[in-house]
Amino acid sequence: MDSYIELQLLPDPEFPANLLMNALFVKLHRALASHGEGRIGISFPEVGRQAGTLGQRLRLHGCYADLAALMAENWLLGMRDHLAPFAILPTPANVQYRIVRRVQAQSSPERLRRRLMRRKGIATDEARETIPDSAAERLSLPWLEISSQSTQQKFRLFIEHLPPQATASQGTFNAYGLSRHASIPWF
Repeated sequence: MDSYIELQLLPDPEFPANLLMNALFVKLHRALASHGEGRIGISFPEVGRQAGTLGQRLRLHGCYADLAALMAENWLLGMRDHLAPFAILPTPANVQYRIVRRVQAQSSPERLRRRLMRRKGIATDEARETIPDSAAERLSLPWLEISSQSTQQKFRLFIEHLPPQATASQGTFNAYGLSRHASIPWF
């Protein structure tokens, strides 16, 4: 990962920053899915500065050729007016590394009950006793709101930045630019 692009949202009186970040991220997701996932990771350099937010900057990390190919696809159509000027820049020397990953909450006790009933062949009442409504997991991580293209349902994509580490860890990134194992340069 010798290069990066920093996409900085500009203030807009008509649209809040989180709405613009959601729109930017959806466009990025579509571009990564069509560009060939695996080689480009993302980070949010302002994460944690305000409780529960990802901030107004999104960084794309990868090798120069992959980032140039992604940007040649014109996936930012309609978003450029909301972004500060940007370029592909070399990654600074002497950086730390972080894994940026998706975290999924077990937030639907009803869904967990249906799964338990299918797997164990138990009755509804027994499943309700086994998995009470209080079993719903609540995450305090920042998130983006995404609309599924296949189901048209909205869902929250919770994003966690693991603690910085001294060495890079190898792996691939998914179509969201996230990974359970691969790290991105953190600076």
